[in-house]
Amino acid sequence: MDSEAVTDKATDDPRQHTTQYRRSSIWCELLQQYKTRAEQPAPLVIEGKLSRMVGLTLEAVGCQAAVGARCLVSTTDGEIEAEVVGFSGEKLFLMPINDIRGLVADARVVPGEGMYEAPVGDELLGRVIDASGKPLDGKGPINYTASLPLAGRPRNPLARWAIKEPLDVGVAAINALLTVGRGQRLGLFAGSGVGKSMLLGMMTRYTDADVIVVGLIGERGREVKDFVDNILGEQGLSRSVVIASPADSSPLMRMHGAWLATTVAEYFRDKGLKVLLLMDSLTRFAQAQREIALAIGEPPATKGYPPSVFAKLPQLVERAGNNGEKGGSITAFYTVLAEGDDANDPIVDSARAVLDGHIMLSRKIAETGHYPAIDIEASVSRVMNDVVSDEHKAAASRFKRLYSVYQKNQDLINVGAYQYGSDPEIDEAIDYNASLMQFLQQDSGEAVSYEDSVLELIHLVGQQQTGH
Repeated sequence: MDSEAVTDKATDDPRQHTTQYRRSSIWCELLQQYKTRAEQPAPLVIEGKLSRMVGLTLEAVGCQAAVGARCLVSTTDGEIEAEVVGFSGEKLFLMPINDIRGLVADARVVPGEGMYEAPVGDELLGRVIDASGKPLDGKGPINYTASLPLAGRPRNPLARWAIKEPLDVGVAAINALLTVGRGQRLGLFAGSGVGKSMLLGMMTRYTDADVIVVGLIGERGREVKDFVDNILGEQGLSRSVVIASPADSSPLMRMHGAWLATTVAEYFRDKGLKVLLLMDSLTRFAQAQREIALAIGEPPATKGYPPSVFAKLPQLVERAGNNGEKGGSITAFYTVLAEGDDANDPIVDSARAVLDGHIMLSRKIAETGHYPAIDIEASVSRVMNDVVSDEHKAAASRFKRLYSVYQKNQDLINVGAYQYGSDPEIDEAIDYNASLMQFLQQDSGEAVSYEDSVLELIHLVGQQQTGH
């Protein structure tokens, strides 16, 4: 066989034709991919650089980003995340989310995509997380099923249902005399060490709400563990979500913690559930905003608080309330720390104006061993008259009148300057005082339902007391 015949036979081999066809197809696919990439080039990323750092404030130049957007800043150990909190001319003011160690001059700044969102899902129940949604309880990862805007969405105030139903919080003094309405927002005002956390824990364990969301904002790390293990307990934690952003967190993370707690509460409310939101404390949230505002140059106004602080407070608390679409509700308690027991502190005054009522805890009452140390005279629930019966309203009014009369004349009574029989009203207050004080006291391990609280109140002020 000659050489030409061999060549023709090799050329006619079908396996060789198949191999050549496959190679040709691969090259066509690669060329098509390159053509597609050429027609749709990747978007250009405009990077900036770090020009200045003062305290916790970073200044970046050479890039643009919206207020609230995320940015990545290069460090010697990798990257840190920062949020845009302001700008001036071509400079962006950034606030880091966490630790800033490893930053160097002229570090690369890359604007991120989108704003911060809050991860949410049903698996949050029974868990303790930080302000970024990461678990702190060592129970493994959380399967988040959705994400919502961290700053919330504006709501039409006319779309909300009116507050018409009482919410049982398990504390007799509040149920009977400062009745909480479903969807109400109240402030818990007190100085340090007067029993705020203990009262919050009681409400968490004994309320009839479907879900409890607890935001521990700016508290000591030891108090976070103590609240979860001892005050909240397994019973309270089983239907609760705890968001902890302790005092050593950055001011931005403390604010994120408050926003995340509110967003989680909104998630469960939009499912038609009754949610109790407990935030400790609103004062730490305001102080975090003050730190950020002063760091970027906003001038202080009232006792060192810039105007933006008083704008952020209503933006946070107005997110709580009833949902007119699906029937859910957020009943919120915000603790407010009265610095030096000053009832005229600017944050106390501002919070009192935007909330639907306030419960004052008295250091003087707490020092007598009386718990919960609620000052009935200085406290008020602005929706109580809308959610209680006429009989309940009359009994509460009579209780407060008897209590107030005794308190006003207590010094005269204690020193023996008042003679029993001189004034029938004071005599009646003296007769009732022991029963009134007993009604106001409650052990932290004891729950008193709303119905029992009202019945006991009506029975107490309706019965005749024996005189001296």
